[in-house]
Amino acid sequence: MHTSAILLVSCPDRKGIVATVADFVYRHNGNILCADEHGDEESNLFLLRVEFDPADFDFDLAQFSERFAPIARDFQMDWRLARSTDRPRIAIFVSKQDHCLQDLLYRHQSGELRCEIPLIISNHPDNQRIADFHRVPYFLVPVTKENKREAEQKQIALVREHKCSLVVLARYMQVLSKEFIATLGSENLINIHHSFLPAFVGAKPYRQAFQRGVKLIGATAHYVTQVLDDGPIIEQDVVRIYHRDTIDDLVQKGRDLEKVVLSRAVRWHAENRILLYGNKTVVFQ
Repeated sequence: MHTSAILLVSCPDRKGIVATVADFVYRHNGNILCADEHGDEESNLFLLRVEFDPADFDFDLAQFSERFAPIARDFQMDWRLARSTDRPRIAIFVSKQDHCLQDLLYRHQSGELRCEIPLIISNHPDNQRIADFHRVPYFLVPVTKENKREAEQKQIALVREHKCSLVVLARYMQVLSKEFIATLGSENLINIHHSFLPAFVGAKPYRQAFQRGVKLIGATAHYVTQVLDDGPIIEQDVVRIYHRDTIDDLVQKGRDLEKVVLSRAVRWHAENRILLYGNKTVVFQ
């Protein structure tokens, strides 16, 4: 696989940002493969993703921070550098429903998701057989009202022990505590929601949608914040509902959407295509 470097930048908007970054890459014998940017007028924030070939760079990428520091200071940049060959380690949390878990494991096995999945954590034993089939360690951590804090501390310890940088909630039917979110960080937690947010919160969302006679249902993948289902949205999609569709039809269509939307969000995160600002995201294609 071709190895490239990916520079992600956010900073106050002003003239010369793109030109300066491009000139830096050029002066050090790099070749820009693709670049994309977005200027947010309301916040006066500029966001930039530059992917370049560092094969002929005149210094080692380990020195990039030192060499790039003067530019970063001048433009007040918040930035990070990644490599296309980086494979983030992902912990999947799941409860009883298996469709998102199955989809993520298949896409990982097929090479579509360039990541490592060293463990699955669940509060139910139902998906042990799926984990065994894919040869991924499965950790059962039951969660009750009485042991919730103890269970979350065990989960956090497992995530850290396996050096995971991202937790994916693949239909994990527990509300994470503020302590859990603060410990792992909102930008390291992705959830899939069963509707085109905000809509149909609470139990039996597809029954609610059916009873309202909706013509569209959706799914939303988002980062997790301490406000329930209010995190920065990464991806959304919808499917049309017809008057002959039953509740079971809605559930099937919804599950199909959830799988696709979640996998897109995880892939974009793994490929360093997402920049967060405020309660929004920019996803560079």
